[in-house]
Amino acid sequence: MSEDVRMTAWVRGRVQGVGFRWFTRARALEIGGLSGFALNLDDGRVQVVAEGPRTACHALLVWLQSGDTPGRVDGVTEIWATPRGGYEGFVER
Repeated sequence: MSEDVRMTAWVRGRVQGVGFRWFTRARALEIGGLSGFALNLDDGRVQVVAEGPRTACHALLVWLQSGDTPGRVDGVTEIWATPRGGYEGFVER
């Protein structure tokens, strides 16, 4: 069984106004076992916070970096931490 973790990723590129948050939520639900959110930031990036099994969080990160996302991803920076909890499902903010 994979340990639960919190993965926070900041995605930069042309990732706002292209359905990025919607597709991120859809991918998180498809992977399963994840809770968290995708949020547009004022500087043009999208912040993705996912909590759940490490393998599921890693799968979401791989997708974020894959080029199979809407828009254009120029780079992803992520940090890993202990889950904080308090999320109901995976949502767009």
